[in-house]
Amino acid sequence: MRIEGLENVVLPRMYRIKQKFPDLVLGDIPGKIREEMARTRIRERVAGGKRVAVAVGSRGINNIALIVKTVVEEIKRYGGRPFIVPAMGSHGGATAEGQREVLESYGITEEYAGAPIISSMEVVSLGRTDKGVEVFMDKEAYGADAIIAINRIKLHTDFRGDIESGVVKLLAIGLGKHKGAANIHRYGAWGLREHITEVARVMIEKAPVALGVGIVEDAYDHTAIIEAMEPQEIEEREKRLLSKQRELMPSLPLDKIDVLIVEEMGKNVSGCGMDTNVIGRIKIKGVPDPERPDIEVVVVLDLTEESHGNAVGIGLADLTTRRLVNKIDFEQMYANCITSTFPERGKIPVTLETDELAIKTAFLWIGPVDSQEAKVIRIKNTLELSDMYVSEACLRELKGRSDIEVLEGPVEIQFDGEGKLL
Repeated sequence: MRIEGLENVVLPRMYRIKQKFPDLVLGDIPGKIREEMARTRIRERVAGGKRVAVAVGSRGINNIALIVKTVVEEIKRYGGRPFIVPAMGSHGGATAEGQREVLESYGITEEYAGAPIISSMEVVSLGRTDKGVEVFMDKEAYGADAIIAINRIKLHTDFRGDIESGVVKLLAIGLGKHKGAANIHRYGAWGLREHITEVARVMIEKAPVALGVGIVEDAYDHTAIIEAMEPQEIEEREKRLLSKQRELMPSLPLDKIDVLIVEEMGKNVSGCGMDTNVIGRIKIKGVPDPERPDIEVVVVLDLTEESHGNAVGIGLADLTTRRLVNKIDFEQMYANCITSTFPERGKIPVTLETDELAIKTAFLWIGPVDSQEAKVIRIKNTLELSDMYVSEACLRELKGRSDIEVLEGPVEIQFDGEGKLL
């Protein structure tokens, strides 16, 4: 394919930099979980051979397999009989087997965790919220004697509120399975913000929810905080933990960027492939984009294996590659897209055969800016924002900042013989 003007694009030289964030890594994760669980009433709730459903979501949470394994071990030590249920709404292609495979891809296997995985899409109705929203819950979890919900607490990619993505959302959307997720999502982003807390309240009142385990990660993706929450305190403690996560949230070093090159996107990176809080794009009708950053062109090159072909969020980009598009499992992606009711995120952007073509084409779309003077940032993904490449124009603006360290450069943007970014 011949693209007019591409021969005039001279790519800028780049510098590898390290962006420094507070490092709050939690040293002894199993020890912290045991300490947190011990100060709750979970022992009396599971003792005597009670069946305990450990509900786990589908996001790429660091150390999630270890966290689940430790919770399972503690339940057994308390005399309970744990089993694991996928709590991920419509993910995994909205199938029981698909959701089991997603858990296993994160290392949560029956052998490692020490508990059976019972995956089903069957739900029961628990009634309605005060606003009339019907509440659905995973049948296997509802039939247990106790439910422990484990999730990372973080900013949501679709809306803003006191409670966003966390234990409350895992209960309302995750344990609602496909039927419950679709029921809430049909209200759009407004419905997510307004209804997930009320739906979770009904679940806590009418189902055997016995404990919430909230995880907060620092900007390096390290497990920083783990808190066990009694059912009646989940809401308030999650609000506080979300405020803490907001302080720790990593970001790009500049607010105005001409070209952002994202090497990979994926479900293990963010619920919509690329974190909307990082790239400043939400792409939901009626929901304003964040004020910053302002990025002229986003190029995404590849899809992670852990995504299992689900490239939801691809619509946030302006350019992509044939390599990425060929990896898409459209059935998986569209199941997620249709359930969420956010079709823009499933639209395929302009697709070019190689990384080189996609990246160089981006410079044709940034207006009357000399390509060598363009503000260009290259990141691995939107989760890992410490180590990145920036162009000379970016580096000039970053000069003197104590949180920026130049590691190497200048270097050229290079491609192999097949046009793949090196």
